[in-house]
Amino acid sequence: MSRQFDDLKLGSIELFCLTAQWQSFTAAAQAAGLTAAAVSRSVARMEARLGVRLFQRTTRQVRLTDAGKRYYEQCRQALGQLAEAERELSGQQQNPAGLVRFSLPTSYGHCRILPLLPAFAQAYPDVELELQLSNRNVDFTEEGFDLAVRGRAPIDSGLVARKLEDAALVVVAAPAYLARCGTPHAIADLAAHECIQFVLPSSGQAVPWILRDAAGRDVEVPTQGHLRCADDILGPVTLARAGAGLLQTYRFIVEADLHSGALREVLPAHAGASRPFSLLYPANRHMPLRVRVLVDFLVDRLARA
Repeated sequence: MSRQFDDLKLGSIELFCLTAQWQSFTAAAQAAGLTAAAVSRSVARMEARLGVRLFQRTTRQVRLTDAGKRYYEQCRQALGQLAEAERELSGQQQNPAGLVRFSLPTSYGHCRILPLLPAFAQAYPDVELELQLSNRNVDFTEEGFDLAVRGRAPIDSGLVARKLEDAALVVVAAPAYLARCGTPHAIADLAAHECIQFVLPSSGQAVPWILRDAAGRDVEVPTQGHLRCADDILGPVTLARAGAGLLQTYRFIVEADLHSGALREVLPAHAGASRPFSLLYPANRHMPLRVRVLVDFLVDRLARA
């Protein structure tokens, strides 16, 4: 393998990352123990070598260009992985420490992951967690995430998926709705009912319901309704509680409502379908110990639950 980076290039990358972090040549120079002119010259040489402008410069501050933002995220991760590898080899990382950036879908985050994190914090007090609750698919490289939980198989072949669970689906309705509109007893009966729709953010299409037919096969069932919710999967649950219609959702979201009687299960003979939830992380990235212990902790706790 031929050498691609000499000490000067690696040093320039570090100075570039410091400048991006502080948005200032002066602050980066103070952190590196150099002059601001030396840092500015180093970044200028890097821009000339790459053939792109990394910063927009003003008299008050410097800001990353779009190309600079992409390059910074990749450089920051690469330098972090090098530092992590050295800490592990030298024995400095026997106790997991540092920041983990974690993206979670809203429903699964609130109901499944967040309740487990106080126990994780007690077990690993030096690990910091930055949590983003959102139903959109994040870009690990561009946005600097370490982990994500998603409810569908990843399209990106560069991601590893570790299954957390197969989450059971259930069809529910409020007692007031059932008293007003009747209770469906067969899949075909759904055509005559108001079915609350959840729109998948990635496609803009309503999520089809999955029910188990008489032969024990899981089938997708298109449903119709005048109420559609996007982004927040808890919105349809609120509508169902208010008597707006039937809803298929994850059982873990409405478990308390079923227990209290605020919602009732319908079509129990056609229950049994589920959707998987998995932890996703980049396949080609060194996994720091702080990330690995979080993955193992969640897989173990959810398997036991």
